[in-house]
Order: sequence, then C-alpha cells, then structure tokens
Amino acid sequence: MALTTLTAISPVDGRYRRTAESLAPYFSEFGLIKYRVRIEIEYFITLCELPLPQLEQFDTALFDSLRAIYLQFSEEDAWRIKEIEKVTNHDVKAVEYFIKEKLKDLDIEQYLEFIHFGLTSQDVNNTAIPLSMKEAMDEVMIPAFAEITQKLLALALQWQDVALLARTHGQPASPTRLGKEIRVFAERLQQQLALFHTIPYAAKFGGATGNFNAHHVAYPGFDWPEFGNKFVGSLGLARSRYTTQIEHYDHLAALLDNLKRLNTILLDFSRDVWSYVSLNYFKQKIKAGEVGSSAMPHKVNPIDFENAEGNLGVANALFEHLSAKLPVSRLQRDLTDSTVLRNLGVPIAHTLIALKSLMRGIEKLELNQAAINADLEANWAVVAEAIQTVLRRENYPQPYEALKALTRKNEAITERTISEFIETLAVSEAVKEELRVISPFNYLGVIE
Repeated sequence: MALTTLTAISPVDGRYRRTAESLAPYFSEFGLIKYRVRIEIEYFITLCELPLPQLEQFDTALFDSLRAIYLQFSEEDAWRIKEIEKVTNHDVKAVEYFIKEKLKDLDIEQYLEFIHFGLTSQDVNNTAIPLSMKEAMDEVMIPAFAEITQKLLALALQWQDVALLARTHGQPASPTRLGKEIRVFAERLQQQLALFHTIPYAAKFGGATGNFNAHHVAYPGFDWPEFGNKFVGSLGLARSRYTTQIEHYDHLAALLDNLKRLNTILLDFSRDVWSYVSLNYFKQKIKAGEVGSSAMPHKVNPIDFENAEGNLGVANALFEHLSAKLPVSRLQRDLTDSTVLRNLGVPIAHTLIALKSLMRGIEKLELNQAAINADLEANWAVVAEAIQTVLRRENYPQPYEALKALTRKNEAITERTISEFIETLAVSEAVKEELRVISPFNYLGVIE
C-alpha cells in the first residue's frame, strides 16, 4: 500500500496533512536532513574563516556554491543521502559522504577531510534540531499564537460593554463583561508568549564527549570553546558550555513546557466557549452544505472548539513526555533521545491544527444578546452581594444574613422581589435610591 494522505497512520500526515504542511520543512525527515547539511556546510565555512592552516588557501568565492548545497537542497538530494545511509547504516555519516560528493563536483576534493572535522554526530544533530525548532517557532508557530491572541483582543474590545452573567462552580455569580472574560485569555497568552521569548534555543557543540578532544589534539593552539560559541551564536543559538556527548535539553524542555502552558490556556478557552455555545450565548454562522449531525438536521455543533480541545490534549501529552524524557540520559549519553526527538514535530503539528481550528471556530461565533440578557434577567439574586455590601457600609445589622434569608427561599428572585425587599430596609431614602438602581445589567465592577 503506497503512502498517501489516505494511508498514513498518523492523522498529522493523513487527514490533517494540508493543515500542518507548513511544518514539514522543519520537522520531516527531509527537513532534518537539510538542516544537518546546513550545519555541516556552515561549520566547514567557519573553519575556513578561522582559518585552519590547511584551509588558508581555500577560495572564499566558493562559499556561495557551498551554501547552495543546502539552499537548493532537493528531495532528490535527500533520497541520495538515504541511499548512502543504506550502506553506512548511520544517518549523519551519510550526510558527510553526500557533501564530500558535492565537493568533488566543485573540484575541491583536497579539502574533503575537513567536512565533519572533529565532530560527533550529536554536534550536528544537537545544532540542527534547535535551529529547526527556532525557525519553526519564529516563522510558523509564534505567528499562529499571535494571530489567536490578536483576535481575542479584538473580540474583547468589541464586546467590552456586553454584560454577562458569571458562573462560579457552575452557579450564577456576580455579573461580569464578556469582553473582560475574553481578555483574561488574551492576557494569559501574552504573558506566556513573553516568557517563551526569554528561553534560549540551546545547542551542543563540543566533540564526542563535550570537551573538543579531537579539535584540541589536532590544533592545540586554537581556543575551541570560543570557536564553538561564535559558530553556534552565528546561527542564532546559544551553546551549552558543559555537556556530555549530547545537549542536556533543559532549555528545550522549558520551551516544550511553555508550549504546553499556551495550549492549556487555549484548551481552557475552548471549553468555556463550548459552554457559552451550550448556553446559547453564542450562535454559529452556518456554512452552506455543512452537516452538524448525520441524524439530527437541526444541529450546528461547536466542532472546531472540540477539535481544538482534542488536538491540544494530544499535543500536551506528548510535550509532557518529551520534556520529562529528554533531559535524562545515562552517563555521557544513551540513544533514547534520538528516537524521542524524531517525534518533536508531532505535538507541534497537533498544536498548529488546534490553532487553525480555533480560528475557524472563533470566526463562526455570533453573539446572541437576547439569550445573554434573558439569563441576567432570570438571575436578580446576583445583586444580593451588592446590596449587602452597601448595607455593611451603612452599619446595617446583619445584612448578609438578611440577604441570605431572602435569596435562599425556594422561589424565583425577580426585580420585583429585590425592589420590595429594598423598601423594607430601615435606611435613608438616599441609600434606598442607591440600591434601586443596581441591576444584573450594571453591577459590573471595574477592570481598568
């Protein structure tokens, strides 16, 4: 059976392929190979710029031709590397041999042995992967989170004056504003995105066990740790100074945990909107031809928010495993990180799918002001807090208990009920007038 979007086992590469395809250049096998080639080429160029004595005569005019190897990297090139790997049984060594073939084509084979000079495979992998992660975040994921955040801020402004019955423990509570409730999620996202930008993308670059052993024995006169710092820094990454054969992944774990928190905020938002739809506070725009239920023609389900919740849950489960597993490695290294890292793109893809589902869902929302107002009108008991607080100010005897007795009667509390209660109070006419104007529609507090 040929691999297609219909036969793929993972929905990321099957049902949702079109949605998550923008991440393929960063997290696919092709993407990983291309980033490895990029690291090897840039490392070789940096050795030439140092220069190592044997590279002093390298024609710098060829740098553009070298960079073209990864800038113009094709699927055909990737398949060539996979063919070499069938012989080497080592993915990074196959990349080295591929680049050496390219150098022969450029007629500079006298420099072949300075490709992958002094490196272990993890110097390449643990630089390629954080670089791909950084560029995927900068170019795809952060803009997607920012788009959601800006959309929520726009809705918060649009609905800033819409009175809304609050619910604590699922029960009617002091009224709020719909715009403010939306802004809660926008602010949470903004804070976590700000924190995300403080976490460095860390790379390991230091030889077989992190000490530049091979570099130092061949060229003891060079400051190899400083060289590593500059090379990794030129890629926009931060080099971890003390490492084993592999990056310790603490910063990557922090990035994944931060993504998990961002997802959790949006999962929380998805459930709240689902609840508001259930309460009929929101209607959903109907799309021609779309079916809500195979059996019930009237249904318009909040499927985009449910899809988002499901994908965010899958993503977070994987983020949690990745962040817990990757920083743990036996002695100077074991191979478990390699298998786990190959799944790095999976939770990120599920996150992107969720973000796009949320945007679709948000665009469908239509405010049902009548339902919101009806709920407020049906819950005049929520102004009891306001009345008893004003009475406390007036030193009225046992105001809380008086309102408790009123509102816990086994009967509906209406505007008339509240009005009649106010008239029984032994307070001044001025205070009564103050209480009379309080309603579920204006007892909204302040937020700025």
